[in-house]
Amino acid sequence: MEYKPTIIGIADSTHYLVGVTDSKDNFTALPSLQDVAICISLSEAKNLLKSHSVHTAQLTLQTAYDEMCGLPASATAHETIHF
Repeated sequence: MEYKPTIIGIADSTHYLVGVTDSKDNFTALPSLQDVAICISLSEAKNLLKSHSVHTAQLTLQTAYDEMCGLPASATAHETIHF
């Protein structure tokens, strides 16, 4: 199964989640860590991945605001970042 290193940011959140996404879009911990990592900044998330020899990741930005207002969920924004 193929894994993509992933950083998830959620609107108005004070942290980023760092892990991997599999081909079925399941988000789990990096194979070298036991749990999904929580970082207080995007810079810290990138540095964590670099410390595990990862230099490219999928950045996923999510918001729940549309759902909170009764609208259909917005599409999740994905971007490949290199560091």
